Amino acid sequence: MGSVKCRGRSRHTMSALVCGLDVHKDSTYATILNAEGKLVDQTRMENEKVASYLSQHRVGKVAMESSTAVAPLYRQLKREGFDAVVSHPKKTKLIAEAKIKSDRVDSKAIAQLLRMDWLPLSYVPDEVVGALREKVRRRAFLVRERVKLRVKIKSYLTYQGLKWPEGHGLWTKNGLVWLRGLNLPPVESYLRLIDGLGEEIKLLSKELQNEAKEDEDVRLLMTIPGIGYYSALLVKSEIGDIGRFPFAEKLCSYAGLVPSTYQSGGMVRHGNITKEGSRWLRWIMIECASTHVAKYDTWISRSYRCLAGRKGRNTARVAAARKLLVVCYSVLRHKKPFYDQP
Repeated sequence: MGSVKCRGRSRHTMSALVCGLDVHKDSTYATILNAEGKLVDQTRMENEKVASYLSQHRVGKVAMESSTAVAPLYRQLKREGFDAVVSHPKKTKLIAEAKIKSDRVDSKAIAQLLRMDWLPLSYVPDEVVGALREKVRRRAFLVRERVKLRVKIKSYLTYQGLKWPEGHGLWTKNGLVWLRGLNLPPVESYLRLIDGLGEEIKLLSKELQNEAKEDEDVRLLMTIPGIGYYSALLVKSEIGDIGRFPFAEKLCSYAGLVPSTYQSGGMVRHGNITKEGSRWLRWIMIECASTHVAKYDTWISRSYRCLAGRKGRNTARVAAARKLLVVCYSVLRHKKPFYDQP
């Protein structure tokens, strides 16, 4: 029942024992249960000792709740051949809500749900997709930090009673010359930070552009009006393997772009979108939809204009984002470029 070597990797034979892990930054609390749900062992250990602990007890399946801390441990267990899964934290808590909260209780609840095959799983990208995801999210973070600094400069100018020139943008070449000519220490400090962020964004953008050229899926996504190289890379990194979604509606649900549904008796009522799942995918699809309907005349933008007249632009933009995501699904699933419907 121990582990055997197979093609240079450790593959662990199937066992009736399951283990729930409550993982923290430096330590993990583990609970092992047998097929009948009886407690086999419970203990806390350093994260580095988890793999040997599982091997020692010949554990068949392992589960842990999704968090930043679980990523290194999950990758290690997968590399060593363990049947490891990561659960969706919010859905897991809905199923296994406890009045008394502790690491011991949490790890046992995860183990019980795993044993009964009731554990709601969370998608964990492989290392390649994970690296791409980190890179596109890092660029978004840097851009947002730059925006915050620009807002700080405008706030400071307003506080000082200074009005910037209206003939050109504040962040154009002439605008920056005007800003530096003020010789205000706070403004100079913010501008130095903005310059540093700009250089990092430029370097990162060049790397991503090169990656986009080499990726077939990204090139296909870029045939969709309103989706550029960065948007396509972000969509690719958030979706991962398109095969994990059996149909387009599942992908829209993963992006939180489907209406919430309330059903009681024979009455069904639909509310606002769920906003569950990937907030990054939802954000970029709404951004792309805004560009799409503003610049291109397609069946999506025509539908947008029709709906905007009845329900408003915000509702219509979300609907356009959902339709655009359906198009992304079709392009990736069938490996064919975008074409506009008559």
